[in-house]
Amino acid sequence: MSGRRPLVAGNWKMHGNRASSSALLSTLRSGVGAKAQAEIAVCPPYLYIPLAAETLKGSAIVWGGQNLDVHSSGAYTGEIAGAMLRDHGCTYVIVGHSERRALYGENDVLVAEKYAAAQAAGLIPILCVGETLTERESSQTENVVARQLDTVIEKNGIASFTKAVVAYEPVWAIGTGKTATPEQAQAVHAFIRAKLGKLDRNISGGVRILYGGSVKGSNAKELFSQPDIDGGLIGGASLQAEEFLTIIRAAD
Repeated sequence: MSGRRPLVAGNWKMHGNRASSSALLSTLRSGVGAKAQAEIAVCPPYLYIPLAAETLKGSAIVWGGQNLDVHSSGAYTGEIAGAMLRDHGCTYVIVGHSERRALYGENDVLVAEKYAAAQAAGLIPILCVGETLTERESSQTENVVARQLDTVIEKNGIASFTKAVVAYEPVWAIGTGKTATPEQAQAVHAFIRAKLGKLDRNISGGVRILYGGSVKGSNAKELFSQPDIDGGLIGGASLQAEEFLTIIRAAD
């Protein structure tokens, strides 16, 4: 046993309305109860974070944001500061998701700055790393993941990973229905842990590394049984209460 507590985090992306979000949160709350072996988090769109806070208060489920700005406050129209997320009881915030990198031009340097801003606000960043299909097919997976990690380490130091989570999300497996095999996923997770371990073995042994990319109730148990996979960052399946609960039970 690793001693690391599994984490299952749901990334709702830009889905849902008030009614559907309320129903989903209520079903998750009753399905999980007040205690769970795994840690469970949901990351709704900004507007529904207060609803999550209200519905999940006193439950075993925590909540977080999907993104934040690098600035703590100021004239940044349309942006959300880490302190605002903390003000609504958020524990986590996702940084560097492949959709932010690909669709909104977030580069490694900006991701490292957002990671720093999250920690400065008292949030735990869920740092996403991963390669595209072209990069995997040209045997660049480890180089890409190493580059993404190195930029964060250079800015924030290895000690920052005591208060961070890493999520390996192969871009080719997000929302495509394709999933890395448990062996493929484990190989990259082991690479990430070994890379961090070269700087500090205690920190690398404690950091939780999640897998994300078309995780479903049907494949979660096999993925989570791998020695370096400590849970999942779940996209589409986190919007279906019973499917998400099945994934949580796999982590338990």
